Amino acid sequence: MRRLSPLVSMLAVGTLLLVGCGSDDEPSDGSTEGVSPSISPGDTLSSTWPLTGLPVTGAESSEQRHPVIVTKIDNTSSAAPQAGLGSADLVVEELVEGGLTRLAVFYYSELSEEVGPVRSMRASDIGIVAPVDGVIVTSGAAAPTKARISGAGIDFFEEGAAGISRASNRSAPYNVMADLTTIAKTAAGDPARPDDYLPWGDAADLPRGKAATTINASFSGGHTTSWRYQGGGYVNTNSNAAADDQFPADTVLVLRARVGDAGYRDPAGNPVPETSFEGQGAAMLFHGGRLVRGTWRKEALDAPLQLTNKQGDLAVPAGRVWIELVPAAGGDPRFSNGNVTFR
Repeated sequence: MRRLSPLVSMLAVGTLLLVGCGSDDEPSDGSTEGVSPSISPGDTLSSTWPLTGLPVTGAESSEQRHPVIVTKIDNTSSAAPQAGLGSADLVVEELVEGGLTRLAVFYYSELSEEVGPVRSMRASDIGIVAPVDGVIVTSGAAAPTKARISGAGIDFFEEGAAGISRASNRSAPYNVMADLTTIAKTAAGDPARPDDYLPWGDAADLPRGKAATTINASFSGGHTTSWRYQGGGYVNTNSNAAADDQFPADTVLVLRARVGDAGYRDPAGNPVPETSFEGQGAAMLFHGGRLVRGTWRKEALDAPLQLTNKQGDLAVPAGRVWIELVPAAGGDPRFSNGNVTFR
């Protein structure tokens, strides 16, 4: 697998764009089990998983022979039921044409034999996948997208590759499914541990923030992803996955990102948007039924994500995280504490 150029050195922390209320600075009064510290890139998985920050137990492999595998999954009602979300490590939701969204679903610690429905990739995926040298599983893509993905040094597996097939019990184009255990056999990876996708930490060190038990991340007038804090985690109340196969989100991370024009149109004539996952913007970290505001920063498409608040570096509690890349212009994330709705 081709590799990207080495990551650029991180610059000084940017100014906080979105200032929270005074309670954001209060220390957390919650308590969780301690999380093993992250290990340096290049080490084997003797400590924590790079996509969750969770400890690697003795029963799990201390070394993976495949790269991070990112599968593009449709996120409309036509995709129901989505398959494989329950075994994913991390999910990034991104805007696509028509105001709809698509999921970039990350697999590393566990591989699923049925994932989908698999749809086409976008140039937006470069900034999403590159930081961990991942490969993409896709139904295909427009020629300009393929050229840009390949030019970024990212390998992809499309329809026709071993492990990708069409299900007879689903309607096209929502019937392309993937067996990641088969794909992993040909997606030879470096046994070195990938970089951490997020700056992992302990929930006990998270600023207290303010109560926020519901989340409505609006990407456009046509799509909003809704969450409710319940039972110690976040439930996607309008999920297209089966009830027993939904992503078990411990944290929802809403990042406001710039969206531009990819420079071409889809077969229906719609302009294709491109989310720029580099630069900086407002960040909203939801964990434990509370919201902590801050700023995200990413120096290049292949650079790691950095989070800060006015106290300094901000760490994400180890666990499974769903990232919402909500457009900085046109998107409208709203949250509620059960009594008051706010932005």
